[in-house]
Amino acid sequence: MLPSTASLKQTGGRELKRIVFDEQTIARRVRELGQEITVAYPDGELLVLGLLKGSFIFLSDLVRRIERPLQVDFLVAASYGADTISSGNVRLLYDPETELRGKHILLVEDIVDTGKTLNRMVSLLRERAPRSLEICALLHKHLAQHLELEPAFVGFDAPRVFLVGYGLDHAENFRHLPYVASLT
Repeated sequence: MLPSTASLKQTGGRELKRIVFDEQTIARRVRELGQEITVAYPDGELLVLGLLKGSFIFLSDLVRRIERPLQVDFLVAASYGADTISSGNVRLLYDPETELRGKHILLVEDIVDTGKTLNRMVSLLRERAPRSLEICALLHKHLAQHLELEPAFVGFDAPRVFLVGYGLDHAENFRHLPYVASLT
């Protein structure tokens, strides 16, 4: 169910157009991704790195579905601000504290669109000499001209519209929604 227009006006006046992925569909796919990741990493130290802020809900659900020992840490990068188009200027705001050398690194991203943030993070992580580096993205728009590393695990192919909910935001609003929706 979409929130009322009155409640959306309190969050910057933007209105949701439609639900793209509902709560049950997301839960089912996250469970499947957890199984795929469990099989893909039978041994070695696994560090799941969440790219904040957008991935925090997805990451939380995902790590509870991965049936093997793992560690969790975070990266914080910014490129959008209050716009619906990436500025292209990727700023690293928080670097992981966990040692990355020799570990399997699974970078968890909410959405792959222009690829600028992802390419910056992949470059940074490769410099740290992990045993392996893969990406798990909830959503993939297939817009990027060149990705340094294609996601090995993708929840859903996403429409080429601005999406919010399940961690994704517009100017820090809508992250709390249990589904993914498009803005008008």
